[in-house]
Amino acid sequence: MELLTLILFIIGFVLLISGAEFLVRGASSLAIAIGISPLVVGLTVVAFGTSAPELAVTIQSTYAGQADLAVGNVVGSNIANILLVLGLASLYGALWVDKQLLRLELPLMVALSVLLWLIGLDGKISHYDGIILFIGAIVYTTYVIRKSRKQVKADKAAKAEGSEIPLTQVTGTSHYVTQIGLVLIGLVMLVIGSRWLIDGAVAVARILGVSELVIGLTIIAVGTSLPEIATSIIASIKQKGDIAVGNAVGSNIFNILVVLGLGSAVSPGGIVVSPLAIQSDIPIMIAVAVICIPIFYTKYRIDRWEGGILVFYYATYTIYLFLTATENPALDPFVTIMTMVILPVTGVFILVAAIRYYLQSRNSPAMISKTAPPSQN
Repeated sequence: MELLTLILFIIGFVLLISGAEFLVRGASSLAIAIGISPLVVGLTVVAFGTSAPELAVTIQSTYAGQADLAVGNVVGSNIANILLVLGLASLYGALWVDKQLLRLELPLMVALSVLLWLIGLDGKISHYDGIILFIGAIVYTTYVIRKSRKQVKADKAAKAEGSEIPLTQVTGTSHYVTQIGLVLIGLVMLVIGSRWLIDGAVAVARILGVSELVIGLTIIAVGTSLPEIATSIIASIKQKGDIAVGNAVGSNIFNILVVLGLGSAVSPGGIVVSPLAIQSDIPIMIAVAVICIPIFYTKYRIDRWEGGILVFYYATYTIYLFLTATENPALDPFVTIMTMVILPVTGVFILVAAIRYYLQSRNSPAMISKTAPPSQN
């Protein structure tokens, strides 16, 4: 049994990495083929695909009457997508942030996080709330794809005017089928690989005598974000930072609009939101979304040191969950130190970095072009 578990663990890891490789490669080529930017593919196709585990868990838990699991799954995943996924991906190398994402997706992610808190104040995401959220997902997806296609066409036309060589792209049916096949195969491998990796890790943890609580707060919590983690890291390695950032931010948007929206829409009674989620978990998710604003706007990229801060805070968040779940007496001093010392120091540090960049860019306009993200169309 132990040998089989180890084999599944190893196979799951291989499937996870290979699936991410196929997904990134297929998504990049598909973006070029259908005339949209890789960022939009990351925000839509890749984001929705990597959110599949959260959708499955939410719908299943909704019908099983486990409302806390449904909401906690989305909130925990959204926190992990920013702190852990982007943090780990940027540790490999700085991730460029597309200006389009700053204009639309970043404000939308923050607004939806606040909206989720407001909707949940009455203790429930109703059936009708879910329908509205899901309609919002359809409107958003349609808008960004149509806008991207127009922008890409305009950019290609502008480039063609200044070049004697005509710009061409592969648009044959076989090419579309191949790239779509890579995306689908990659998604399937991600889902299966993450499931086997989680099962193997849980089994190993039990063999080592680790408690169910610790397993739930660590392995299971990170497990549903494994597709995003693998995809973003591979995208970062392949210098497809637009897909990496778009995947994380897009997944957060889809988690609220599609996962919770569809989950509550298919449930006649909606999804119950616990008081703890309103008082603690969702406000933390909002804070994580807001912290992206100064980080993303500073030089239009996420540097390694900023990625290190994000990963550090995910570790502290996990410690906070563990201390809260076990009612550990160390919880109060831990919260005091974090709120009175660590959080203010970090906030001041990030704010000073943002102000310093702003002043430098005003004094030296040429600096903007040097630090602006390269063209991603």
